[in-house]
Amino acid sequence: MNANTASARLWLVRHAQPQVVPGTCYGALDVLADPAATRAAAERLAATLPPGAQVFHSTLQRCELLALDLQALRPDLASKPDARLREMDFGAWEGRTWDDIGKPAIDAWTADFAHHAPGGGESMSAVLARVSLALQDAQRLFTAEATETTQDVVWITHAGVARCVAWLQAPDRRAEDAMPRPDEWPVAAPAWGEWEIRSLTGSPVSS
Repeated sequence: MNANTASARLWLVRHAQPQVVPGTCYGALDVLADPAATRAAAERLAATLPPGAQVFHSTLQRCELLALDLQALRPDLASKPDARLREMDFGAWEGRTWDDIGKPAIDAWTADFAHHAPGGGESMSAVLARVSLALQDAQRLFTAEATETTQDVVWITHAGVARCVAWLQAPDRRAEDAMPRPDEWPVAAPAWGEWEIRSLTGSPVSS
């Protein structure tokens, strides 16, 4: 890995607040985000992102609409869809309330947090695998395109993807480490319509 890649930055942007009843399980459920909040987030991003940033977005519309609003303000920041940046798929749980899903089903998931697919959807190990591949592609992008300036990759994505990046980049985590347990899974994530900036190869550098 060269020095240029080491200075590359990854912006993890979370979509604006979704229009969904509180207490609802939604991951792959394609809910809309609040339009006014989405525009406000796009305005903040447009005023902050540097020229030349490469932008990618989750294919769920709450992220796609933020990408489109950003591009309208900053035509130089055209975004590319990437399904690997989608939120976790909760299968048959999608759209149901957590109370309706019930504690026994949730306990069965947390008992095998890494490999159980909640609602028959997607396991945490599967989500981590796809986010890891997207992260490796971002790193390779700037290994191949050497430059003297700091590079920026922007992911317009979800809290779950941001937490996956935090887990994958944990300084004390080795490649051979076991998959995460619920009690060690990262809790922190950007707020709705906000972001954090991480090194493509390390920990947060700003927020």
